[in-house]
Amino acid sequence: MSGSRFQPGKSGNPKGRPRKPRRPNVSAFEIILDKMLVITQNGKSREATVEEALQQQALKDALAGKRMAIRKVLKMIEAREKALEKKNAGPRHKIEIKHHHDSDNANAALRILGIAEPEPKFPSRWKVHAWATQAALSRPGRKKFDRREVDSIKFFTFEPDTLKWPRGKIA
Repeated sequence: MSGSRFQPGKSGNPKGRPRKPRRPNVSAFEIILDKMLVITQNGKSREATVEEALQQQALKDALAGKRMAIRKVLKMIEAREKALEKKNAGPRHKIEIKHHHDSDNANAALRILGIAEPEPKFPSRWKVHAWATQAALSRPGRKKFDRREVDSIKFFTFEPDTLKWPRGKIA
């Protein structure tokens, strides 16, 4: 039997069974985000990834004023800025940033966030919306309010009768 192709003491498969190719370290979520969809944008159909479609929807919702979408878009911008910063990590020129704070900037921020607005009868006097005042009152660890502070809070709040005062916080 010396003419056989198999010799005694030698494996018939010296390299062994070939290994399965390893899957890349990609989560199922990433696989779904890479799938292609047909979306309609400005009346025209085009292909886009699920991720791009979700980003477009978040941007649309943010422009409509939805707060969660605005936060999402801001996080997307922040992540993009970090990625660009990492990509372009070469030498940079130092830019000096000067902060300018004034009451107009703060008032605009309060108005944009829906926290406060000028009182219609007295535009120079600003009042806080009841929901924002309630959030401040509901914070734990607050000191007790005396009657003068309670009156002041009510005076500078729209619809102060809707406030629920925490028990034991009014002296």
